[in-house]
Amino acid sequence: MRNKFDQQLETLNIELIKMGGLCEEAISKAAKSLIENDMTFIPLVMETDEQIDQKERDIEALCMKLLLQQQPVARDLRVISSALKMISDMERIGDQASDIAEILTYVGAYSIESRNYIGEMARHTIKMVTDSIDSFVRKDLSLAKSVILYDDNVDKLFDTVKKELTYEICREPDNGEIFLDLLMIAKYFERIGDHATNIAEWVCYSITGSHEEKVAD
Repeated sequence: MRNKFDQQLETLNIELIKMGGLCEEAISKAAKSLIENDMTFIPLVMETDEQIDQKERDIEALCMKLLLQQQPVARDLRVISSALKMISDMERIGDQASDIAEILTYVGAYSIESRNYIGEMARHTIKMVTDSIDSFVRKDLSLAKSVILYDDNVDKLFDTVKKELTYEICREPDNGEIFLDLLMIAKYFERIGDHATNIAEWVCYSITGSHEEKVAD
């Protein structure tokens, strides 16, 4: 019976890796659309978001099956309940990547330095999502904690973007709407970083039984 349960847990790990990979793909395509001014990536982001939604439903069904059929206790129960929380955050990451892609249709090819900072935010958030999922699969508490701390990098970049765009709005008020759209995109990347942090916090809980939260500066 335990062997079957372990096999199902391994399947859960594999499915989480796949869902995490889809999240990385969605963020990456949205970032490429932003940085390269290539709108052909936008429908691909939307399509990937739909795949993420389906993966969430599949993993949720698997978790419920494990809970009902195996009736896990202690650490096994924490692992499964944490997975249910994690997929909710991953689904939101997919939604926000889709929101970014949608906003980009209004921004178009407008060139500004803050696009580079936002692109850097995207790279950081991709790393955070990858590491948070890896920490769950590998049961790596140290890696999960590093993700929580790494979110400061994304927050600092968002502050930089916000200051720059505020300046640009004052300098070019006629393009204020575009700058606000770019600020919204940056905010979505900042929120993706928050979701990756949430995932890492649930990893800590699944391993230790207690929540690890980022301490405010």
